[in-house]
Amino acid sequence: MLDSIKIKLQYLLPKQGLTRLAGWGADKRAATLTHWVIRAFARFYNVDMKEAQNPDLKSYATFNEFFVRPLREGARPVVSGLDMLCLPADGAVSQLGAITGGKLFQAKGHFYSLEALLAGNYLLAEQFKDGQFATVYLAPRDYHRVHMPCDGVLREMIYVPGDLFSVNPLTAANVPNLFARNERVICVFDTEFGPMVQILVGATIVGSIETVWAGCVTPPREGIIKRWTYPAAGEEGAIALEKGQEMGRFKLGSTVINLFAANQVRFMPNLSNGTVTRMGEPFAEALRAPAAAAEPVVAEASVTTEAPAGVATAEPQAPKDY
Repeated sequence: MLDSIKIKLQYLLPKQGLTRLAGWGADKRAATLTHWVIRAFARFYNVDMKEAQNPDLKSYATFNEFFVRPLREGARPVVSGLDMLCLPADGAVSQLGAITGGKLFQAKGHFYSLEALLAGNYLLAEQFKDGQFATVYLAPRDYHRVHMPCDGVLREMIYVPGDLFSVNPLTAANVPNLFARNERVICVFDTEFGPMVQILVGATIVGSIETVWAGCVTPPREGIIKRWTYPAAGEEGAIALEKGQEMGRFKLGSTVINLFAANQVRFMPNLSNGTVTRMGEPFAEALRAPAAAAEPVVAEASVTTEAPAGVATAEPQAPKDY
């Protein structure tokens, strides 16, 4: 009964207005009130501040500064090996598996269209026909920066306006086409093993989605699809990101979806619905000739959690920088 009420509220509440209000409040410097909210949030969600680069809750001037806090050095070692992909975010696996008949499994008998997820781009969808997908849900307590699972060169970014339903497991199990109807930022990369897409999905009270090359992508929410293209590898202005490097962040939590082309990767066997994820740990193995394979070994060096220095920006195609 309670779950049914929660789902009905998802349809009835003014989600856009609540999200604008949450984003406004999370960016305000309210001194004592801000510190009280941060302490209450950290206590309620049992946030592990020992992992943070700065564990002092009082040092954060706004809630957003606290929410996108970088991690201390060494907190998330990145798996090494040329053929090993790393998990892009802290959270939990919602679903992963094969893209079958142009459909992705959402939850509890719900499937949604690959083409709809990619905003009707049938040419892009064709590249992932019979491929693999993985959906990772970021809970409020999680680290909310998103990283690259492998080396890649950005090909294009697409902003898709949409609803702002919550993306928690309850909603995923009860709202059809959830990820294909919510606001999202689609990032398409060229990699050594074919195209890879990383999608940052918006949700209720997610005040902002940002990328390291474009800064804040949303808001504003103008209700139109926007598309930016970028130079290819080796061309001037190309945006190349390394495995484990930060590529984006959520200001309040959401979901990351990865798409891989057919016969290019194999997910690690320990990953399944509900598996807790930690950025940098083994995600998948590239399917190459055995001679090129490498054993997964956790590297000593840790990932940089700040926006990478010296990343080229394809002006004037990207939105405003930080």
